[in-house]
Amino acid sequence: MVAVISEMVLIPAEGAALEGDLGLPDGARAVVLFAHGSGSSRHSPRNRMVAGELRNAGLGTLLMDLLSEREELDDAVTGEHRFDIPLLGRRLVAAVDWLAEPESTRDLPVALFGASTGAAAALVAAAERPVRVYAVVCRGGRPDLAGDALEQVRAPVLLLVGGDDPEVLRLNEEAAARLRVPHELRVVPGATHLFEEPGALEEVARLAGEWCEERLPAR
Repeated sequence: MVAVISEMVLIPAEGAALEGDLGLPDGARAVVLFAHGSGSSRHSPRNRMVAGELRNAGLGTLLMDLLSEREELDDAVTGEHRFDIPLLGRRLVAAVDWLAEPESTRDLPVALFGASTGAAAALVAAAERPVRVYAVVCRGGRPDLAGDALEQVRAPVLLLVGGDDPEVLRLNEEAAARLRVPHELRVVPGATHLFEEPGALEEVARLAGEWCEERLPAR
């Protein structure tokens, strides 16, 4: 069992204080910052499962809420924030910048893991912070919503899509064609959009971990 130091953190972003859960295993080689999808939160059981596997592999994780508590309540009624990719991207940029402050994380490279609409936000943030972000993973994502940021991303990108999620697969194929960096589109056979099938999330965690490990910058 890997020893992990866990703490709840507050990340300032555009006048809001966003809650996050930071987990750092002994000797962490990088931090993977998670961006959840529409209508979800840092408590997403799917992202938390993947984060646990990444920590076991020696990577730190930061799961954060992209909206404040008040914004979450408003969004539950109106849905006005969940597809506001520029807003979500700015929140992720704030988190990337925050990770450069604490002594425990300031020297660690940052990877981004985005799910659903969080994938678009992750790509926007990667384009905004090309020096700090070294890798991006999108799970069942909507990279097409990243718009012009797709051509501006400088970190290698892994796109993970369920084999039984044809519409999202099509959108990922179209987005992949616009990327100007090394990238892969990997299909998880038999998986649907939420990767709820037995073994599907485990495969996501394995592929994501390998992608982040293999692209770690030299220390």
